Amino acid sequence: MPKRLRLTRRFPVAMTEDGYRRLKRFAADAGLDEGEALSFLFENFDSILDEDTFGHRLRLFNSELEARKK
Repeated sequence: MPKRLRLTRRFPVAMTEDGYRRLKRFAADAGLDEGEALSFLFENFDSILDEDTFGHRLRLFNSELEARKK
């Protein structure tokens, strides 16, 4: 029987320091490594997303993005 969680994709990811620290903390709290934590988040994206605040937070992130790159 094949494994359900088979990590088959690897890709280079650029993350903010804040985002990476939060990912590491989430992964540690959940007993996962960072790749497993990302897989969980994206596989369950619709059920963990707060649709009321998502659009606002995305606009805010995008408006600050250029300043964060400097």
